Amino acid sequence: MNPIIQVLQANNIAQAQINDIFTELTTNPLMAMNTIASLGIPQEQLQPVMMQVMTNPGLIKEAVQELGLDVEAMEKAKQAFQQEKE
Repeated sequence: MNPIIQVLQANNIAQAQINDIFTELTTNPLMAMNTIASLGIPQEQLQPVMMQVMTNPGLIKEAVQELGLDVEAMEKAKQAFQQEKE
């Protein structure tokens, strides 16, 4: 299982909220980090996972696939978001 999902589930985060977080991670990673930080997950659990994500961003895509979310739709949303920023 994906380490990000494991930490969220271990801290009793609802599955619907986990899906929302990963949707947000693919479209607006900075906002998603704020959302994750607001969940009350102990820093000693969260920090190692966030370091893994920073060194291996593919973990987010793996988690999105594991959750059965639409990777292509998320990629399109991410591209649209990046174009808006420019």
